[in-house]
Amino acid sequence: MKKWWNIFKKAWKFILLLFLIVLTFSYAMFQGGFVSWFLFYSFSPFAIYCIAMTLYSLNQLKVTRVLPKTDYNAGEPLKVTVTIKRYSSFPLFYLMITDQLDDSLNHANQEKKAKALLFPGIKKQFTYEYIINELPRGEHFFRNITINLGDPLGLIEKEKTYTVDGRIIVYPAYTELLYQPFENHFEQGLTASRERVQRDTSMATGVRDYQSGDRFSWINWKASAKRNMLMTKEFEQRQSHDVYVVMDCVPDKRFEVIVSFTASLVRAVLKKGAQVGLLTISKERASFPIRGGEQHLQQIFYHLAKIEAKSFSSLEKVLETDGLFIQQIVSFLLVTAQLTKPLIEKASFLGQRKGSVTLFLIKAEKESPTETERSLIGVANARGVRVVMVHEGNFTAAFSEVNLR
Repeated sequence: MKKWWNIFKKAWKFILLLFLIVLTFSYAMFQGGFVSWFLFYSFSPFAIYCIAMTLYSLNQLKVTRVLPKTDYNAGEPLKVTVTIKRYSSFPLFYLMITDQLDDSLNHANQEKKAKALLFPGIKKQFTYEYIINELPRGEHFFRNITINLGDPLGLIEKEKTYTVDGRIIVYPAYTELLYQPFENHFEQGLTASRERVQRDTSMATGVRDYQSGDRFSWINWKASAKRNMLMTKEFEQRQSHDVYVVMDCVPDKRFEVIVSFTASLVRAVLKKGAQVGLLTISKERASFPIRGGEQHLQQIFYHLAKIEAKSFSSLEKVLETDGLFIQQIVSFLLVTAQLTKPLIEKASFLGQRKGSVTLFLIKAEKESPTETERSLIGVANARGVRVVMVHEGNFTAAFSEVNLR
């Protein structure tokens, strides 16, 4: 129906144009005089231009979109350049360009809008730029660019949509954190050391023969003198540090802060030299095994870039159904914005069976805990669950208590 209406509207405007030409010419012929002929000759250039516009094809336009890069972090600016090339110098009175963005980008803060009105004249190539000041997290697709042309009288209008595909991935914003485990239990394997080495050089348990590669400072000179050969101190081996992060994906106004802190936390753990896994349950369940390395970090960041707060399962339900499937002893790090008694109970039960549990309670920048949350924090501490309050914009304070030790 819309298609037929557009055809009818174009035909009607063309008929109206012809009628105006005939009308002004007839007026000049029958009326005569300077005024009538001046009116006809003044209208003629507009009429001729309108007729030429009906014959002008938009297929000769070539539209391209230039994106500086494809990977961004949330909050970064994006400058997009749209270029239009054409083969003829036919004068164009105006040209309206609209880059049809998806909803997430369309509602972002734009310094220059993705819609522009240009007056190209006889130029064969012209460009325009628009800037999105702060990119929102997610995977964003660029699809179509619409171009509208018209004449000064508004009688002839043309529109064409060009498919110009583009894609960017906006990873969650992260903060540089110095991750430190909250405990140092070597034999139980609950947490790891603060160093990247696998020996506790402050705790010698014996001596052994010197081996190539041993440090000079590890030599036990007294034992070496007694045995007349080089002897090296034997140190206690620390257990490997495995961390499993569980992120709450229920709808919450602080969800973006949750994602940002989770990204910062995972990156800090891997940078420390430990291994990390991640569990999220949103529209679908996503589980990343406990691993290390840059590729593992990229996979987690890509997942966090696209995740949405669309979980119907509370965090305590997630711990109940998925937490006990972890086979090894690990340090559980829970990231949530909602502290409840059932969550503390499930976290305590998980900690008794599978390792230590730390719960990061996410708050807005100047948000204070409620009286209920204060009492629940006391209950959590009594049950062996550490609760760390993290405020937006101050992620580094999450491990300040550990750093002071």
